[in-house]
Amino acid sequence: VSWFQSKPSRSLELIRNTGIDKSSPIIDVGGGASTLVDHLLDDGYTNITVLDLSDNALAHARARLGDRSIGVNWVAADVTTWRPTTAFDLWHDRAVLHFLRDPKSQAAYGDALRASLAAGGWAVIAGFAPGGPLKCSGLDIVQHDADSLQKILGDTFHLEDVRDETHSTPWASTQAFRYHLYRRA
Repeated sequence: VSWFQSKPSRSLELIRNTGIDKSSPIIDVGGGASTLVDHLLDDGYTNITVLDLSDNALAHARARLGDRSIGVNWVAADVTTWRPTTAFDLWHDRAVLHFLRDPKSQAAYGDALRASLAAGGWAVIAGFAPGGPLKCSGLDIVQHDADSLQKILGDTFHLEDVRDETHSTPWASTQAFRYHLYRRA
């Protein structure tokens, strides 16, 4: 897939910058085949949930991690209808929200995030930056900026940081990504 990264450096940087404890509950939304979970485990984080629509992508990640996958909570679900059984201190999404094009799906995503994230928790949301690609893996996407994300998240979320990244695809093209870090009041 075009968004694959062997090391999600920008995400890891933002997660580390939050200062959350290594035992804090973290959810990686759309984490499927992503290697973020590998690097979080390498960094000593111990309370990780990976949610993805595709059970096949989760199975791939579990196989890649081998015995280390036992300590991870794996959830195959649609984020727009899923509801958590625990509160998380950090929500990470690299390129899920930008696939949700209709306002109802975006609102459902916001509902899931608010139901999941503890007060004082952090949300890292990344997707194609304005001016970047209009499609991802052949599908139309929505480019978000801080204003459009704020409308989805609501007034209890405060923008703490914005980072841009030029992502190199496996096909040697580049894609403009933007990462937003929010904190819940």
